[in-house]
Amino acid sequence: MRKLFLTFFYSGLLPKMPGTWGSIFGAILGYIIIKYLGFQTLFLLTILITIVAIKEIDKYEKEVGVHDASEIVIDEVAGVWLAFCISGATFAQLILGLIFFRVFDIWKPSIIGRIDRDVKGGLGVMGDDLLAGVFAGICSGMLYMLWEKYGGLAF
Repeated sequence: MRKLFLTFFYSGLLPKMPGTWGSIFGAILGYIIIKYLGFQTLFLLTILITIVAIKEIDKYEKEVGVHDASEIVIDEVAGVWLAFCISGATFAQLILGLIFFRVFDIWKPSIIGRIDRDVKGGLGVMGDDLLAGVFAGICSGMLYMLWEKYGGLAF
């Protein structure tokens, strides 16, 4: 059951780019949750899975002896959901949120990289992705706002 949760329904076990697959599958489910249950539900679920994931990642890391194993993608799910909660509700904002999230998650600039390197256990695994989600949500929301204001395009 732990592996099902941490790999987000085994998407983290796909052979190439598990973090990207976890983000995409998380984004799809996040979109469905927003559409039918609203942003508040997505935000509360993000908090819930973060709390559970920190504890479960700690246990998993002790079992396998590896920090931030590539198959663990629940952190990407929480990060992309947080980006969605911050950025907004249009489909374009969600796509921008996903793209910015992957950029920040892969690039790991500034404090995101520091958390990834220096914080151990489940808190470290979840922390860098949550912060990447915050940055992604802010950037996607701002870009969309500028695009809408100066580009005249809204979709």
